[in-house]
Amino acid sequence: MNDQSPPDAAGELARNVARPFDQARAMPSSVYTSEEFLAQELSGIFAKEWLCVGRVDQFAKAGDYVTTEIAGRPIMVIRDGDGTLRAQSNVCLHRMSTLLEGQGNVRSVVCPYHAWTYNLDGTLRGAPGMGRNEGFKRGDYCLPQLRCETWLGWVLVSLNPDAPDPQSHLSEVEALIAPYGMENYAQTFQEHHHWNTNWKVLAENFMESYHLPVCHAGTIGGFVKLEEMDCPPSGAAWNYHTILKDPNAPLTNAHPDNTTLQGDMRRTTVLLTIYPALMITLTPGYFWYLSLRPDGPDHVHITYGGGLSPDYVNDPKSQEHFAALKSLLDRVNDEDRGCTEKVYRGLCSDLARPGHLSHLERPNYDFATYINARIQDRA
Repeated sequence: MNDQSPPDAAGELARNVARPFDQARAMPSSVYTSEEFLAQELSGIFAKEWLCVGRVDQFAKAGDYVTTEIAGRPIMVIRDGDGTLRAQSNVCLHRMSTLLEGQGNVRSVVCPYHAWTYNLDGTLRGAPGMGRNEGFKRGDYCLPQLRCETWLGWVLVSLNPDAPDPQSHLSEVEALIAPYGMENYAQTFQEHHHWNTNWKVLAENFMESYHLPVCHAGTIGGFVKLEEMDCPPSGAAWNYHTILKDPNAPLTNAHPDNTTLQGDMRRTTVLLTIYPALMITLTPGYFWYLSLRPDGPDHVHITYGGGLSPDYVNDPKSQEHFAALKSLLDRVNDEDRGCTEKVYRGLCSDLARPGHLSHLERPNYDFATYINARIQDRA
């Protein structure tokens, strides 16, 4: 019989981030493996913050939709007949079946259980077999509506009616990346993956490029130099770091027709994390992103997408550029999967001990500080 008490992950994290950065260590393993800590994250972070479902160009027509789950709540994001982009519950108001699956286009939302049918704005259109129930009034039914905003081409959703507007919340980010015109980049693919690692392991992997020369030796590692990485302290809602890519790196540098970016900005990549779970790699030529949802401590649902800057989209070799980009990013993604799943296996060992952070892992320290603040606010 095991008499050991479960670890106090929140307490261990609080003690961890109390150290100044020059003495900082990686987060303790308990914050990745504890079911109790994940429950605190779901209620104190994922149910409170803005989360990304994709890019606005996925919702070009009325009826275009995407489904996801936020802190255990199935939701849909859908373009209604008046052109409004809506986030609403994806649960029928009759016997509570989920309604839509995946993504696609519909003229109306039909429950797969009893065919209760909703308009795209969530109002109930019809309910077969309900004519004899005198208490039933179709006008009383509308799917619960959630907050939905677009920000620089991203579609963000929050369960929290009091979450600050992204435009004000992230104004410093807008100023930082304004020269790139990210809102004009075109998404060319979006996929969904499920990995055997904790969501924070994958988030932290994105936040530091310290691992690039080793983990990505077969792809992009040779195009970066550790001494050219800049990892400054970041904001309360986000972090970032930059790397200078080799001028010969494919697609990463500004297109010859681009006259907006000058000097080193023509080869500067910004790796941006919008807390808690949107990671964006923004280069002068392309972008790619991860949007994460925890699935237990040991798995993560990943929305993975990317695309090209307008200069490359409009280039005569655009199709060639699309193919080259997707091939590169898929190989990078495979390398990241191998690295992050190994990290999670190591975290589960009772011999695991967090080591000191490099100066190249400043974003990881800021992320740990953010996680701790949200968990302590909930306590």
